[in-house]
Amino acid sequence: MAGILAKDGWDLIIVGRNRKALDALREDLSDTKVTVIESDLSKDGAAEALFEETERQGLKVDFLINCAGFGDLGLFSDCDLDKQIDMIHVNDVSLTVLTRLYVTGMIERGSGRILNVASIASFQPGPLMSVYYASKAYVLSFSEALAVELKGTEVTVSALCPGPTDTAFIETAGAGGKNLFKKAACASADDVAAYGIKKALKGKVIILPGSLKLLPFAERFFPRAFIRKVVYFIQSRPAT
Repeated sequence: MAGILAKDGWDLIIVGRNRKALDALREDLSDTKVTVIESDLSKDGAAEALFEETERQGLKVDFLINCAGFGDLGLFSDCDLDKQIDMIHVNDVSLTVLTRLYVTGMIERGSGRILNVASIASFQPGPLMSVYYASKAYVLSFSEALAVELKGTEVTVSALCPGPTDTAFIETAGAGGKNLFKKAACASADDVAAYGIKKALKGKVIILPGSLKLLPFAERFFPRAFIRKVVYFIQSRPAT
């Protein structure tokens, strides 16, 4: 997403935990102004500190992309509790705080875009990734509600809902050995990013890349109990 926006002439603020990776990305985006801020959004107060740093530097955010997030695969009773709490903090708490802090300035200026990265997982429960699916359901519901509240302000909110995508998410979630996340089943990160930005700039509220557009509608025709079992079956299958 940073590369796409850089090519379109946007100045960028890029944020993450890995300073070395951020600096390398800044070098790749040398044709535009890039501000690097190192931050671990799983920590209490990190989102507030990030906002305060951009304010201190006099940086105005016209397009906020809440893309930080991670998952975890396994039985909830076996999963590391600290990792689940960190997941909720990154996927939901920091996203909410950053949206709240930056949207005020957007409303005052009469323009702005917010893109929250949710997931196709937002639409159903996810046995074996229970906290992750629930966290993304929050992102979708929050984004949809906020989009209505902001009507008439010229500020839009979008939720990008990709399916399995070829990124480091798979390794972080420990899902590399599962059929759902094998490379052949994953969308290109470049394609998902390009589609998400294109639709967000147009103010689309729910953004479903590629062939996923019918999935949320198909689920309306099946009982929730059936959907739960299907998701469990898919996520428990080993890669072939």
